[in-house]
Amino acid sequence: MRFSLIKLFSMVLLCVLAKTQTFAQYRYPFYDTDSHVTMQLQMGTQGIGGDLRYAFDNRISVRGGASFIPIKANNLFAFSGFEGTTSASVKFSNVHLLADFVPFENARGFRLVGGAGYLYQANGGISLFPSGNYKVGNYNIAGEDLGQLNMNVSWKGIAPYLGIGLFKSVPSSLFNVNLDMGTYYLSQPQSQIVGTNLLSDNYKLEPQLNSNIKGYRWLPVLQLNFAFKIQ
Repeated sequence: MRFSLIKLFSMVLLCVLAKTQTFAQYRYPFYDTDSHVTMQLQMGTQGIGGDLRYAFDNRISVRGGASFIPIKANNLFAFSGFEGTTSASVKFSNVHLLADFVPFENARGFRLVGGAGYLYQANGGISLFPSGNYKVGNYNIAGEDLGQLNMNVSWKGIAPYLGIGLFKSVPSSLFNVNLDMGTYYLSQPQSQIVGTNLLSDNYKLEPQLNSNIKGYRWLPVLQLNFAFKIQ
């Protein structure tokens, strides 16, 4: 169903772009019929990546690309009564298709941006590896016998995007720098809790964790783009 909606949206968008291509030169004095192809490298809150942009004119362009952000760190968290090591990881990778529109003649460096991305990898997780000794009831249990605990949250799926862009997306000469600010609206997160040994029953906490994080669906984007004109 989602892919059918995407196909319908794409057809409507193409029709609008075609109509704009035909009539905009009679309506807007800053219309430029010259098309351009631009490649841009990007870095920001969604990691690093790249886009290929096709500009129909000075007002409308479309771009497709991908970005990814792999982060892993150990012992970022400390818990009262916990001895051992922790590991945290964030892996977000997406492919996206976006359209840029310049609404004002006197502010060509301001763009409205809309589209969608597909997050084929969108996970955040924490792993706990106890060490030392723990008292459970009347028993003293070593950390390695207590077990390990892995908690993972996933937002994998299609995510609409809406934002603005600052500075011209197509360089006047060969190269420029521009900025994107916006947000993805992610799929509702789903958690998975896997424990071993005495921690194996923690999977029962998944429904409560899903309820607690159901509102965490916005992924802010602040992205710096380095654009190179190809054509």
